[in-house]
Amino acid sequence: MADIEQVLGDLNKDSFVSLLTNIIGESRYVQNNPPELIPEEDSVVTHVLNSLLPYSTTTGGGPLIVNHVSYFPKRGNLIVEYPGTEQGKILSFVGMHMDVVTANPSDWEFDPFSLSIDGEKLRGRGTTDCLGHVALVTELMKKLGETKLKLKSTVVAVFIASEENSSITGVGVDALVKDGLLNKLKGGPLFWIDTADKQPCIGTGGMIPWKLHFTGKLFHSGLPHKAINPLELGMEALKEIQSRFYRDFPPHEEEQVYGFATPSTMKPTQLSYPEGGINQIPAECTISGDVRLTPFYSVIDAMKKLQEYVDEINENIEKLDTRGPVSKYVLPEENLRGSLTVTFNKASSGVACDLKSRGFEVLCKATEKVVGHVKPYSITGTLPLIRELKDEGFDVQTAGYGMMQLLLFGISAMYF
Repeated sequence: MADIEQVLGDLNKDSFVSLLTNIIGESRYVQNNPPELIPEEDSVVTHVLNSLLPYSTTTGGGPLIVNHVSYFPKRGNLIVEYPGTEQGKILSFVGMHMDVVTANPSDWEFDPFSLSIDGEKLRGRGTTDCLGHVALVTELMKKLGETKLKLKSTVVAVFIASEENSSITGVGVDALVKDGLLNKLKGGPLFWIDTADKQPCIGTGGMIPWKLHFTGKLFHSGLPHKAINPLELGMEALKEIQSRFYRDFPPHEEEQVYGFATPSTMKPTQLSYPEGGINQIPAECTISGDVRLTPFYSVIDAMKKLQEYVDEINENIEKLDTRGPVSKYVLPEENLRGSLTVTFNKASSGVACDLKSRGFEVLCKATEKVVGHVKPYSITGTLPLIRELKDEGFDVQTAGYGMMQLLLFGISAMYF
């Protein structure tokens, strides 16, 4: 191991920053928010290829085997392989995606579409998620190509398109898996490089986006006894639904083992209703939110339960708590009942990495050696692609080297 470290040496910061400068300069063109913004990941691929082709079999200059795979014009993936000496031994770095979430320059204190340096901090859209990782792994593969180091294991890097938005399918890693181009990666650990904080992320959450629509009866607020107030119905029904959810999906004992920051949660994040005067009780309103489910519970089971809650409340709506002496959800004289419906957007399941995996073992040892300590963590953020990979039989482990705190606030930064 010491010989490998000595040959590879430390990260060449000048080369890394130069490459990252070029890649961040493309971030404006790889924003992923269809239909308005469809990324052209090949603009990033170009810079990666410029770094790696001189050490590839394509040019005859080195051992790297480079495969540029596209399913849509200008939206390529890049598979780079450094052959090892022993048949069947392999490890891979996957998940370094070449698209980014959107950025409005007017909301930033600096230009998000160009790299800036503030002391040890590198700033720009994508430095954490995930263009910084693209540059980092490119530098690793470049160093392997330069040194021609003899390794027993084959090392594969897979730079992917279309991670930030799933509305257009068949572009990135899903298509690569479907076509069998990653099958041989099942022979060893697959390190998904798209998290943060320099520690192994060993668990992620499932997500169920939900929408509750409440129907009442519109009337003047001076005569509330003639109305069914959908806002009050929504508040009380949601309270009942949340109470039942937390009863049926309590903290799971495995969450402590994996170090989840929170248990499963169900909460509202948005409220909408038709515009009208403040003296008007509206006829309807909609409350939207999400369920974040630890991977020890089934997303399908949770969705079924939410539907059951809604059905039972509708059947017994007159038993739901009201607010004040004239608040009601049934008007018998008019044969009217308030009601609610639930709908779901695309749900995804979480993942619990294999803690007995050889990949997890070596990731922890490497982290402790380089960072000085190792503290694996889990969050109920979502990484649906890694669950799909795990279901396909890959030994998925995850890590990343930006800053979670900055990422959560929409700031892109990475420290040396």
